[in-house]
Amino acid sequence: MLDPRPVGYIIGLLTVVLGLFMLVPMAVDLAAGDANGWAFLASGLLTALAGAMVTLACASGMGQGLSLRQSFLLATGTWVALPAFGALPFVLGAPGASATDALFEAMSGMTTTGTTVFTGLEHLPAGTLLWRSILQWLGGLGIVIVALIFLPVMKVGGMQHFKSEGFDTLGKVLPRALDISRSLVQVYLALTAFCAMVYVSLGMEGFDALNHAMTTIATGGFSTADASFGRFGVADQYAAIVFMLLAGFPFIRLVQLAGGSFAPLWHDVQVRAYLRWTLYAFAAILVWRLWQEGGALEPLIRESLFNLVSLWSGTGYGTADVSEWGAFPLVVVVMAGLIGACTASTGCSLKVFRYLVLFEAIRTQVRRILSPNRVIPVRLGGQPLRDDVINAVMALFALFLFSFGVTAVLLSLAGLEMRTAVTAAWTAICNVGPAFGPEVSASGAVDGFPPAAKWIMMAAMLLGRLELISVLVLLLPRFWRG
Repeated sequence: MLDPRPVGYIIGLLTVVLGLFMLVPMAVDLAAGDANGWAFLASGLLTALAGAMVTLACASGMGQGLSLRQSFLLATGTWVALPAFGALPFVLGAPGASATDALFEAMSGMTTTGTTVFTGLEHLPAGTLLWRSILQWLGGLGIVIVALIFLPVMKVGGMQHFKSEGFDTLGKVLPRALDISRSLVQVYLALTAFCAMVYVSLGMEGFDALNHAMTTIATGGFSTADASFGRFGVADQYAAIVFMLLAGFPFIRLVQLAGGSFAPLWHDVQVRAYLRWTLYAFAAILVWRLWQEGGALEPLIRESLFNLVSLWSGTGYGTADVSEWGAFPLVVVVMAGLIGACTASTGCSLKVFRYLVLFEAIRTQVRRILSPNRVIPVRLGGQPLRDDVINAVMALFALFLFSFGVTAVLLSLAGLEMRTAVTAAWTAICNVGPAFGPEVSASGAVDGFPPAAKWIMMAAMLLGRLELISVLVLLLPRFWRG
């Protein structure tokens, strides 16, 4: 029988921490003389109290570490509980959203999807805007830790390939896991602070710089105005391109880089493929737009590169409506969103690693057909790939395509026009951000979607962020019977 107490204990502690974070936007609003700060105080007290009660109730179960099944339950339970409490300030305070809209915004934030149901962002209290950014920042950090510590043990989507750089949390919590978590937090904080300082130095106001630094490094994409990044200057946009690319790198490599070791980052097959594919896609879009549109070169370069990197990394900032570029560029950016950034980054979607595994498996199979008497192992970066890694990746690809199709059909049945349904399914399950279609508002918000469509998108966001299998396994009766 599955013992939920260790899971409840950890989720309770995380909920208490979330409640404490609500005091930050509370202080910002109250300092500005905005009564919305009291909503954050009430939300923070309710959240911290609920978390403390769960922690105390489950404390007796912390005599041992987490089992495999408890790890699955912890990952999904965290990304269900925290958005539920994170939605409270949106209901009790500005903008006074419905339960569905508030939970949608919080889920979009914690999963770093970046799709919003709020419009008129520039008119919201500063605390509300800051809270949206904090949700994404916490979600980005959390998913990096999950990807490095839990997913390799859970063998989700081939992540066991990285177990040598992850940490076995079954049976006991190893000090090394705590060490790497501490290093990740330090690098994450430093990168966020550096990004904010760069934005300020380029002329961005301090509040905007802080918010956009958090959502850039988290590859979340929440902004402080409906115009997103389009209202900032040329230098700001180029700086954002650099930081979005960095946030798409494996954070374990950034930790090594911070320690003075550049070689692991440069020799990482994922990083090289990520940069190479981005360059190819950018060149294709730029050539197309020069042929079709003409005009000045620099604005086309900047606009094309910014929006491509934003969607490829899963950030979702926008400076232009990419659907107006034409069919070919739109297909390219949609494919970029389907690929995503590197594993163990804050980026989303299927990730570069799994596509590399897929391509190598296909190439090896072709070679085996041509040379049936040879033993040809599947290799990636010079290292052989185990069969269980390849099988897990293939299973995830099949499950992803199936889930994407089912989500699109359900959204269509919920009342969305087919183009909107397909792009909404894409943006939700890939955690990318923007959707395209007649039901999407001019600011990119999905406030006009039917409530059923919003709930379907929330489920898809959760599935996509936690690598599908780790969520769907909880639906199996055998999981609970043990």
